Amino acid sequence: MIDYNPKSWLHLIFAFHKSDTFRMLWKEIIYISIFTSVIVFAEINFFPNSQALEKLISVYSLIGFVISLLLVFRTNTAYDRWWEGRKKWGELVNDSRNIAIKLSTLLNHPEDKDFFRRMLPNFVFAAKEHLRSGVNFDELELLPTELEVLRNKGHVPATICQLLYGKIKALKVANAISEEEYMVLDRNLNSLLDSVGACERIKNTPIPFSYSLFIKKFIFIYVTTLPLAFVVQFGYYSSLIATFVFYVLVSMEVLAEEIEDPFGRDDNDLPTDQICERIKANVLEILE
Repeated sequence: MIDYNPKSWLHLIFAFHKSDTFRMLWKEIIYISIFTSVIVFAEINFFPNSQALEKLISVYSLIGFVISLLLVFRTNTAYDRWWEGRKKWGELVNDSRNIAIKLSTLLNHPEDKDFFRRMLPNFVFAAKEHLRSGVNFDELELLPTELEVLRNKGHVPATICQLLYGKIKALKVANAISEEEYMVLDRNLNSLLDSVGACERIKNTPIPFSYSLFIKKFIFIYVTTLPLAFVVQFGYYSSLIATFVFYVLVSMEVLAEEIEDPFGRDDNDLPTDQICERIKANVLEILE
């Protein structure tokens, strides 16, 4: 995720970062510019006196309003997914701290504290990579026996949560914690896994294919035929107008596509690496 100052207008206006949509779409912008220029050339030279084209501006104004409504809905839906993902990672932060604080007052043996000091950060690091391409065991602090248990598992965060439950169950059997304390910790551990499940739902449920396909086709047809309505008044400049409209509309779609899966490594994705490091530092400080 990019750190920036939202109040620095001049810096943002003239910034040319790699996540800028112009750098992502410059090839498509050139293609559309050439394509619309050909349409304008054909219209001016082969259909110079078409009276019907003069009345298309009102039609395209109405269609542009419809497209704007679709893109607003598309962007809001993508941002809702991004924000829900951020809220779930915020819950992971809170639940990890709550569990660590409660255990720090309940546990007396250093080896028990050391287990949770390792496993709580291991859970969030495993969850972060699980939502990407697979768990990187080099990021986890594991004993050889624990690594052997986790290596062949398909859902590593769930297995780590299982180990946490097993340890808490053993503490309860040994009367190190009471039944009430066990139930309180149980709710916090359930919340950890629930947050990961919610993030999996966001990741594995993209926008329906037919909806995404319709928006892309709608924008393409609208932009490529836009010179038909503007060529009477603007001539060859209508190609520049169509190209600029293409840049604006497609940029909104590209941004929505980027943030609807917020758990990757794109510039606008959630800072899950930093969140994991923060959780690890908090847990270490509490259980140290």
